[in-house]
Amino acid sequence: MQDFSDKVAIVTGAAGALGRASVQHFIEHGARVAAIDISDETLDRAFPKRANDAANMYLTADLTNRDACQAAAQAVHGRYGKVDILANIAGGFIMGEAVHETSDKSWDFLFDLNLRSIMHMAAATVPLMLASKQGKIVNIAARAAVKGGKNMGAYCASKSGVMRLTESMAAELRDQGINVNCIMPGTIDTARNRSDMPNADHDKWVDTADIARVIGFLASSHASAVHGAAVPVDGLS
Repeated sequence: MQDFSDKVAIVTGAAGALGRASVQHFIEHGARVAAIDISDETLDRAFPKRANDAANMYLTADLTNRDACQAAAQAVHGRYGKVDILANIAGGFIMGEAVHETSDKSWDFLFDLNLRSIMHMAAATVPLMLASKQGKIVNIAARAAVKGGKNMGAYCASKSGVMRLTESMAAELRDQGINVNCIMPGTIDTARNRSDMPNADHDKWVDTADIARVIGFLASSHASAVHGAAVPVDGLS
């Protein structure tokens, strides 16, 4: 059983479907959680009872802004005295244009949200983990990261970049007591995806709670020997 009773976890993209499931998983297993998302309005919708939750933190930060990420991490460290876990859940998907028609706007949106956010949060939290000589970082790649797809070039490239960042961070940090791994979800069973793909076979999609359990495993002591892994979490698809 996963036990995070003495751990402090940061979850980015906390107001999204997978973010909420991850926050709930960590809290249910004893962690103190700092849930980060883009705005108070977003956090209020996702966590309507957050004002009465004195044990955990709910912070706003633009993850594409390095200073905002530093401020959020310092706020967490200032309250709890440490950061044990970073779950980089924040990310995005859009169907794009053909590669030769890809706009700078589409490219920048996906690379900022899927990659720059990880780099900024790593810059903000890894020094805190190095100081305590331990930590767990879990990033979110995608099944689409392993192969390009039609009109998905920018998305596939950004998620493949998540895998390469994960491998590089793992190589850099494994001897410092920090584990860095990522997961590769297939289609996630969310209300948004059901709305966007009403005719798909939803029974084969992966539930957010199942993904959160895998994130929890990689953030736990049970995965202390795992470094630089990219774990498929495909559901039944």
